[in-house]
Amino acid sequence: MTKISGEGCEQLIPFNDIKSLQEIEHSIITKYRKTIWGKFIKAIKEYELIKDGDRIAIAISGGKDSLLMAKLFQELKRHGKDNFQLEFIAMDPGYHESVKKLLIDNCRHLDIPIHIFESGIFKIVDDIAQEYPCFMCAKMRRGALYKKAQELGCNKLALGHHFNDVIETVMMNLLYTGNFSTMLPKLKASNYKGLQLIRPLYHIEEAAIIDFTENNGIWPLNCACMVAAKKTGTKRYEVKELIKQLKENFKDVDKSILRATQNVNMNTILGWKKDGQKYFYLDEYDEK
Repeated sequence: MTKISGEGCEQLIPFNDIKSLQEIEHSIITKYRKTIWGKFIKAIKEYELIKDGDRIAIAISGGKDSLLMAKLFQELKRHGKDNFQLEFIAMDPGYHESVKKLLIDNCRHLDIPIHIFESGIFKIVDDIAQEYPCFMCAKMRRGALYKKAQELGCNKLALGHHFNDVIETVMMNLLYTGNFSTMLPKLKASNYKGLQLIRPLYHIEEAAIIDFTENNGIWPLNCACMVAAKKTGTKRYEVKELIKQLKENFKDVDKSILRATQNVNMNTILGWKKDGQKYFYLDEYDEK
């Protein structure tokens, strides 16, 4: 057993629990066929996330979600239609050396050939957004990933947002910003022509990802943020707990939240926004 420590990262790693690469890859299409593999394939087909000739940049943060996503794409090339190319990109925003080593070791063990590049984002965010760094950090990370994907000739960037991220975003927007919106399974990059962002874990629940990670002895990075390492509690954690409590009284309430984003009745809402233009229901009231 060994201890990996540093700002934003401290955990014990029992190396004897780590499964072999072959066992890990085999479990994806056997033990986790229903909860992970099948839902990955469903998202790709339902939202048409992959087209012939795509060159996809897989964003590897080192966390459980992105590591699983990388393995899913590798398995898809082995067992599915091999009509696309992959580039695995890992941005170092200013990790502690022990954190960066864990990222590299994990990718080496999982046979994920990453392109690591430095961005210095942690230092920049700490200087300009000390009190609320997470939003700015996420925005800058996205831009750095888009830029690297474009440099590598990719037309798509895959991020590891899962089912719970999606519904938590709905609730956060509803409760804290007063709007009804969510993460989309794919969208065109506004500032990077020809690039699309895709979210292939869209239907996969976080509990399944955690089970896969722990069962296979994988010890991913957590946030590992050098800026917010000492801050506790975020709105997303609050919403995560709220949904957990709601599920105790309302069966499948999480699935209902996602369905709500697909069943918006435009005849029964006060207003909406599309392409930057705001609309009010009275604008069309007299015409009905």
